[in-house]
Amino acid sequence: MTATLVVRVDALLTGCAKPYTRPGSSSGIDKHVRSGSVQIGELGLSGDEQGDPRVHGGPDKAVHHYPFEHYAQWQEDLGPLSLLQAPGAFGENISTHGLDEGKVCIGDQFTLGGALLEVSQGRQPCWKLNDRFDVPDMACRVQSTGRTGWYYRVLQAGTVSAGDLLELKSRPHPDWTLRRLGTLLFERVLDPAALEPALLLPLVPSWRKLVERRLQQCEVEDWSRRIDGPAQDASH
Repeated sequence: MTATLVVRVDALLTGCAKPYTRPGSSSGIDKHVRSGSVQIGELGLSGDEQGDPRVHGGPDKAVHHYPFEHYAQWQEDLGPLSLLQAPGAFGENISTHGLDEGKVCIGDQFTLGGALLEVSQGRQPCWKLNDRFDVPDMACRVQSTGRTGWYYRVLQAGTVSAGDLLELKSRPHPDWTLRRLGTLLFERVLDPAALEPALLLPLVPSWRKLVERRLQQCEVEDWSRRIDGPAQDASH
């Protein structure tokens, strides 16, 4: 029997893709709160854009959820930045209180308004967070703390609004919280006994490939390109 897990959505946010901080880059990370009803479909919330569809967005990263309670922890780490005074700092589409990576499992299905969402993966933070916060190792901090947030795929399109309830309907993998899975991946674990059970999960293709490669090659990935990004213009 699925445990009762219900939270209220505090804010829904979307953003338009715009030129970003480094030459040739674009990003939709600057999200703003939406009022009223918003349609949600296979590629996420209506009006939301991604600057680099090769690595952002798509059906497996349709909607990004970030717990607002993490903001207080970031303020302890970074100080009272203006960016941390309201939802949207991390480019999230959904902001809530009451859910975090230790309470959400891979494959969880939630209803929200008229939509049905499925937890597809945790976020792998990239260099755009470094520039957004003007903290050179911000992406690394997000990854190492496990305060990454997570993505949903949209199983059933519908209309959603801030104030709607996000309610757990199905939990096929109760032993696999996003925190457990994130620790396995982000702490660069190579132990086959820890990695092999993860292959039984509904991993997105890139994460499955990562686990398989570790098992085959007994080495971890080089994430410097994702974490550090392209060379910055000297004027930045």
